[in-house]
Amino acid sequence: MFFAATAQPRIHSPAFSAVDRSVQRFINQTLASSNRSGCAYSQDETHYQLELDMPGVPKDQLSIAIEDNQVRIQSKEGAPRQYRVAYEFAQEIDASRSQASMEHGVLTLKLAKLQPVNKASELSIQ
Repeated sequence: MFFAATAQPRIHSPAFSAVDRSVQRFINQTLASSNRSGCAYSQDETHYQLELDMPGVPKDQLSIAIEDNQVRIQSKEGAPRQYRVAYEFAQEIDASRSQASMEHGVLTLKLAKLQPVNKASELSIQ
């Protein structure tokens, strides 16, 4: 999720100020909680890498699904803790070249970017 900084117009009305403060408080709390979500993200030319804190959930209790440019991670029914999260990436994921590992309660996903295939063909002029 990306956020762009914007200039807020200031309307001097007591009712609007209360609403404005409520919205600002909500945004600040949401951003603060997203920073504490236990997720680290990086990427390079060929891979995305996600590191997710998932303490108390053994690797056999997790399900990871990759479809196009989306990755869904969820704990299976009966797991000691419940997780359900989805990530959407700018480029499609190659599931056959991707890897997942779990160590000390940290799930690490190394997701290979699907290399775009040039579908253009050249037509000769006769």
